[in-house]
Amino acid sequence: MQTTGALFISPALICCCTRGLIRPVSNSSKPSYSSSLLQVARQQFQTSVVSQGIDTATKFIGAGTAMGGVAGSGAGIGTVFDSLIIGKQQHFSYAILGFALSEDMGLFCLMVTFLILLAT
Repeated sequence: MQTTGALFISPALICCCTRGLIRPVSNSSKPSYSSSLLQVARQQFQTSVVSQGIDTATKFIGAGTAMGGVAGSGAGIGTVFDSLIIGKQQHFSYAILGFALSEDMGLFCLMVTFLILLAT
C-alpha cells in the first residue's frame, strides 16, 4: 500500500515544538536552587530505623493474625466432618460444600498472609 496524501502539520504543533528552539539560552537553562531547600526535600523522604522497626513489627503482627484465620479454617473443616460422621452420611453433599468453603477461607487467609509478608 502506498500513501499518496500530503503530510499536514497543524500550526499549533509547529509553534509548540519550535518554541524551545527560539528561546535564548539564558531562559532555557535550569534554575538553580539553594542547597538548604534540597536538604529539606531529602530529609522528608528518609525514614528512621525506629520507624522501619515499627513497620516490620506491624507486618509480622498482621501476618500472624491472618494465620489465625487458617487455624479457624482447620477447626471448621473438623467440625464439618464431625457432623458428617454423626449424621451418618445423610447430607453428604452439604458436608462437601462445607468442606470446600472452609478450605477456601483457609487458602484465602494464607494468601493474605503471604501478601503481607512478601508484597511490601
